[in-house]
Amino acid sequence: MTQSSDSLREAAETMRAVRERCAWSQQITHRDLVPYLIEESHEVIDAVENGTRADLREELGDLLWQVLFHAAIAAQDPDDPFDIDDVADTLTEKMVRRHPHVFADAVANTPEEVLVHWNAAKAAEKRSRLSVLDGVPRGMPALALAQKIAGRAAAVLPVPGPAGASKAAPPASEAELGDALLVLVNQARDNGWDAERALRERLRVLEDEVRAAEAD
Repeated sequence: MTQSSDSLREAAETMRAVRERCAWSQQITHRDLVPYLIEESHEVIDAVENGTRADLREELGDLLWQVLFHAAIAAQDPDDPFDIDDVADTLTEKMVRRHPHVFADAVANTPEEVLVHWNAAKAAEKRSRLSVLDGVPRGMPALALAQKIAGRAAAVLPVPGPAGASKAAPPASEAELGDALLVLVNQARDNGWDAERALRERLRVLEDEVRAAEAD
């Protein structure tokens, strides 16, 4: 194996050359790259769940290319430029700060204790946020977004179930949960409803309720 620093530097220089000399790459913006970033992220997930080690290695490289591409675009910003070194420095500083049990004198002997340190550091970094919902990426798939928002909302108000929720026994495992979700999706399809839109619209109501509770 080659030294990682040399390999990463070579990859960054390759990206810089592509950005400067490729007519297509020269025109690409951060926004243009978003669909590719989403696609590459899902391909990594697919490689983790279904692929080989070679698949995972390749897909991680493709995802890294997206990071390098964004950094190369950012480096050319006339008002607020930053490059891949700045990205790496920011990441290193944040990870050192969030792991005081590794890089400082804090003690954490269990995953739960590690999480306490992590959440404390994260909370200190985000003091400017006005809502527990700030920072939740709205581009997440609806089910993942629902789980994220519900977790944040639990700190402010009880998260209600859907109107007219079934009184059947709740799922007892992740597999049963998958079955229940599939049943609901099929019901949506049979009725001509958009399940993704329905969940997003319900989440908007929940967000309004959270922000209203925070304002009281």
